[in-house]
Amino acid sequence: MNNRVPGSEPTKETERPLGLDGRRQERHGPRNPLPRGRIAAILAAGCVVAVSATIALRDSPFRTPAQVVVSTPETADAGQPGTEETVAPAGYPRAGTEGSGPSIIRVNPPAEGEGGDSVIVIRDPSTLGQNPLTAHLPDRALIEDSEIGPLPKRGADGRRPFDVYARPWSGTRGAKVAIVIGGLGVSQTGTQGAIAGLPPEVTLAFASGGNSLDRWMQTARREGHEIVMQVPLEPFDYPEVDPGRNTLTVDAAPEENRDRLYWALSRITNYAGVMNYMGARFVGDEKAMRPFFGELAQRGLMFLDDGSSARSLGPEMARSQGVPYAAADLVIDGERERGAILKRLDEAERTARAQGRAIAIGSAFDVTVDAVRQWIGEARRRGIEIVPVSALADDPERG
Repeated sequence: MNNRVPGSEPTKETERPLGLDGRRQERHGPRNPLPRGRIAAILAAGCVVAVSATIALRDSPFRTPAQVVVSTPETADAGQPGTEETVAPAGYPRAGTEGSGPSIIRVNPPAEGEGGDSVIVIRDPSTLGQNPLTAHLPDRALIEDSEIGPLPKRGADGRRPFDVYARPWSGTRGAKVAIVIGGLGVSQTGTQGAIAGLPPEVTLAFASGGNSLDRWMQTARREGHEIVMQVPLEPFDYPEVDPGRNTLTVDAAPEENRDRLYWALSRITNYAGVMNYMGARFVGDEKAMRPFFGELAQRGLMFLDDGSSARSLGPEMARSQGVPYAAADLVIDGERERGAILKRLDEAERTARAQGRAIAIGSAFDVTVDAVRQWIGEARRRGIEIVPVSALADDPERG
């Protein structure tokens, strides 16, 4: 029986209502004011929430390039005091110029009469790539207009086509496989089937001698694919074995190879780099490769080696001239049969598990596209990440 007098304090924990701590509660009148410390904490929290909401609602939070003025000491060789200069590797001779000396790229030079400080633009790396909604449109800052068409170039702010047109990826550790399917533009039905049937992580390589390339490029970019341009290089037994129109050759004059390369590069835009089409003889010749790689360095392009020649000077040239470089580990459709292609893809997976990464290349045949699509679905379930080929390129500029 409860003998507690009404209105007296409960003496047991079980007799107290939830939320009361035993102190007398007032039935009437205002509650005790909050302590000043608690009020300050609430106001501070409100400010944090307001600032966070403002940032979140911005179109591109934290993505405005910051400009930092850095004092640059004058050097004896500098053309202008305080101007930062970068000497680009020597490429082919410029059209309308003599010689093949190195080009000078001025990075954000100060305006005339503005003292001696150069301006270095520090960018958030996430702003380098294109917005997926406009990935089919070229970045005008990376286009050099020429008589034969648009040519890729480095931007005045230092951005490269390799940076801007590369497809993003997770950046996580683990086994990674890049698959490159080439020959797009040669067969209209094959091109359409490859773009529509392959996951967007697959890199697509366009043949410079193909048809309707600009239309197919835009379609591929809208679907999320990273793309590269295939440039015909001289194989052994040329011209009996002919890569196609405007093949770069070992014996051609530098100006002639330059014009042939420009023709290939001008066929489309929005590609992260180039890939050799054939070229076993060309890639093993230092005299031919040095200006070729010099041009890629000046224009900010990656070189993807198809891996068909053990004599390729690609790695050496990439290191010496600062060109992003990747080399294929294997061809998946040398035998054009579904089972054989799947076995080669399994081999790429074993290579990736052993070495962390692998690059496999193939062509836009229907059987190749179907096998790749099936294998990717299974490989993902086994923990393999499919990445664009740019993700596996060694980039001297990034260390």
